Amino acid sequence: MVLSREGAKLCAKPFAFLHAEVEWSGLEMFLSAIAKPGVLSAACLSATQGVRLSLARRSFCSVRTTVSSVGGEKVDPAVCNVPTNIADKIGRNLHLQNGHPLNTIKTIIETHFQNASTEPYVFDCVSDRHPVVTTRQCFDDLLTPDDHVSRSPSDTYYVDSKRVLRTHTSAHQTELMREGKNAFLCTGDVYRRDEIDSSHYPVFHQMEGVKIFDPAELPNSNPNSHESVEYVKEDLKRHLEGMVQAVFGDVEMRWVDAYFPFTDPSLELEIFFEGDWLEVLGSGVIEKQILTNCDLDHTNGWAFGLGLERLAMVLFKIPDIRLFWSEDSRFSEQFQPGKVNTFVPYSKYPECYKDVSFWRPVSFHENDLCDLVRGVAGDIVERVELVDEFRNEKLGKTSYCYRVTYRSMDRSLTNEEVDRLQEEVREQMVELLGCELR
Repeated sequence: MVLSREGAKLCAKPFAFLHAEVEWSGLEMFLSAIAKPGVLSAACLSATQGVRLSLARRSFCSVRTTVSSVGGEKVDPAVCNVPTNIADKIGRNLHLQNGHPLNTIKTIIETHFQNASTEPYVFDCVSDRHPVVTTRQCFDDLLTPDDHVSRSPSDTYYVDSKRVLRTHTSAHQTELMREGKNAFLCTGDVYRRDEIDSSHYPVFHQMEGVKIFDPAELPNSNPNSHESVEYVKEDLKRHLEGMVQAVFGDVEMRWVDAYFPFTDPSLELEIFFEGDWLEVLGSGVIEKQILTNCDLDHTNGWAFGLGLERLAMVLFKIPDIRLFWSEDSRFSEQFQPGKVNTFVPYSKYPECYKDVSFWRPVSFHENDLCDLVRGVAGDIVERVELVDEFRNEKLGKTSYCYRVTYRSMDRSLTNEEVDRLQEEVREQMVELLGCELR
């Protein structure tokens, strides 16, 4: 394989806020390993690519999509894998709602950078970019390899073959650089097909920050010299350490070497908070090729990315990521614009879980199942987890047992209600995922 499994996880991590584990089925892993020029004959490679394409098409079709448009953009029904419950989130813009915890975090960070701005670097705060972007914006411009797992429809929501719901706000980095902005923060909702638990949600919010230097400020005429790169890196550290102090106060910090496809060198910033080290963001010096593609090869710059939910859950002590989407006044009335306070749980309703066992289809991906369950139960589903697995060598099949935990944050669920939801999940697993229930 081009990347190890661990390497794929790291590369799939757009800066700081990807918690999703990269899960590849055995067949997908096999195909990724053998479908390389020079390994197979042309005929065999073509056949292999055909199988991979059919797998991709299956993934596109594995989640019921009834939308005719996504964010006002017409979809290709043969390709689109955006379910209604995800399309309905577009335009909610939690990060723009005054008093919402995500808006408070955003405002604190923006205020810090604006106060720290000096000519000619006045940070422009951008929050209005449309979430439907091209695959070029989301992947190609950021040097994401063609066969990278993050391009897979098992991980990304496709509108058509050339457009996706952005998986990170980095999708606007080159766009804004080409517009001539030399210092900016870009915030928005981002979308990823993901697992289901208290810290994962298919829609969350990121902030991207970029600074492009005036070449005259760099220590010598070569923007890629060791001295210039070190100068840019130290400037990045000063800005981000100041930002962390603005958000968390006086905390211990440490820098950790990292890898991202779009920065080199790459760094993660961690803080020691409430007795443990917490990763806050990812950052680095922008890859030379990205600058060259934006006609900026005469200079250098830095970029960082962070997730608003991750910071807000820590600062406000919000235990479940679903709460950010709650319209219950018992949640919203706890918060005021610009203030950080501890969330007080207003109820704890009992959970109800149901197990489902099935023979694993060849092209099964856990994210397909999670999307299906969310499509049926919405935010009532709290967690989906694999609780049992065994291989029947005689049948040549693998059995999975998944536990689906249902819990509303606003009311008690009845057994009859949960039974109806689970039965619909089971029916759709057969119809859409090709599962053979046990």
